[in-house]
Amino acid sequence: MNSSFQERVVWITLVSLLVVLGAYFVVAGFMLQAGVTQLVAYVPLFAITVVLLVASMAAASIVAAIVGRPEPADERDRLFGWRAESSSSWIVGVGVLMAITAMVLGVDNVWTAHLLLLSLLLSEVVKATLQLVFYRRGM
Repeated sequence: MNSSFQERVVWITLVSLLVVLGAYFVVAGFMLQAGVTQLVAYVPLFAITVVLLVASMAAASIVAAIVGRPEPADERDRLFGWRAESSSSWIVGVGVLMAITAMVLGVDNVWTAHLLLLSLLLSEVVKATLQLVFYRRGM
């Protein structure tokens, strides 16, 4: 694959988010299905998820740096990041508004917390996907 180091980092981010946080939501879904509604019960799972996410992204970035020479982000990389962020950040805003609505309606905190985390995940996945589209097709 003929790609820049920055593009490979975006791929690493996308795959890591989908795999690690996807696994978190699968496990959390089973916990919710089993009737676990105390938010404290999800803290160890979330902590492990964060450690796995950081470790997987760091390890993959090291491999990417070894395979291909890392170069600093240039103007194109920054532009793609800004454009993708501006096109995906509304998802977090909608998630926050939905979470506030859920709190007003008295929905359990565990559902509200997972709604916020899901909106953050979706926003980051859309951002990374848009960046990859920009790298492949240009602006």
